[in-house]
Amino acid sequence: MSFIARIVPAARTASVALKPTAAPSISIGATRALSSSACLNKGPVETTKDTLKAADRSVSDAAVKGIEVGETAAEKLKSSMGAASGQAQAKSGELQGEAAELAGKGQGKAAELAGKGQGKAEEAMGQAKGAASQAKGKTEEVLDEAKGKAKETAGQF
Repeated sequence: MSFIARIVPAARTASVALKPTAAPSISIGATRALSSSACLNKGPVETTKDTLKAADRSVSDAAVKGIEVGETAAEKLKSSMGAASGQAQAKSGELQGEAAELAGKGQGKAAELAGKGQGKAEEAMGQAKGAASQAKGKTEEVLDEAKGKAKETAGQF
């Protein structure tokens, strides 16, 4: 109901008109227009929901297009690979041999570097232990010196 009209009842106006008065009165039924419409202002939650729905829809459409393009590309690749399948298998075997050779070399180099790293770590550990023992000796020396001075100071009083 976007438009509602309110009309004053005719009986009320007629009763006023039937009363004897000194001056003749004319009564006209008054109309008043009322209008009601849905609130068009959306809150932040509704606006955010609408935005996210639109974004979700566009992402979904793009994903579907991408899947379709991938399917057509896969079909074309399968059809072109049928002729070159024998050549590809031969090349694949050759590449597997080279890959195994390179992997063996890589493992040897990794083992060599791991040995070097372990040697360096042990060397650093030895140096750290030496520094720690030197620091301990120095600490004991300073402690003994402080005890001597404390005894000397206590003897003076």
